[in-house]
Amino acid sequence: MPEIIPNLHPLLVHFPIALLSVAAFFHVTAIGMRGKSCATHCAVVAHAALWLGALAALPAAFFGWQAFNSVNHDEAGHAAMLVHRSWALATLVLLAVLAGWDAWRNKVEAIPEGWFATAVIAAWAMVAVTAWHGGELVYRHGLGVMALPEAEAGHGSHNHGVMTNGEGHPHADVLPEDNAHEHSPYEHTH
Repeated sequence: MPEIIPNLHPLLVHFPIALLSVAAFFHVTAIGMRGKSCATHCAVVAHAALWLGALAALPAAFFGWQAFNSVNHDEAGHAAMLVHRSWALATLVLLAVLAGWDAWRNKVEAIPEGWFATAVIAAWAMVAVTAWHGGELVYRHGLGVMALPEAEAGHGSHNHGVMTNGEGHPHADVLPEDNAHEHSPYEHTH
């Protein structure tokens, strides 16, 4: 595996997040459109997104388990990983139950019942909480990422290519025609 990505969990985890978001939206939409011709189309998307989201959660959980057992971490990171793992496993079980129930009890074009849409929204909320805790692992604890280089003399010791209007004010006051050169937003000099 490439060195920058220690495992496939970060790549795969976004599929169930997106699919469950779509499933929750279209469950509600299908119920709201009941009696209209587009309700059946919304129901098809709702059911399919739920089933695909639950299926996509399986490899995401597998590679999450692999990451749990292989990513370097400290005590605080380990505690945060345990919270994320608990939410992920509970969410996976709920998704499997909901998708299994839905596939067994409903035709793909069946308009969802209100109680079931509520359960899908609850599952989506659990996915969101799990994702939040996963983000905390990366952004708060730095797990699964390569270390950033140490700044030599603090952040203020290098130039970010900020343009000024000649009076020392940041480039927000500068119009393009005021500059003698083109400035790319991707320019970054040290």
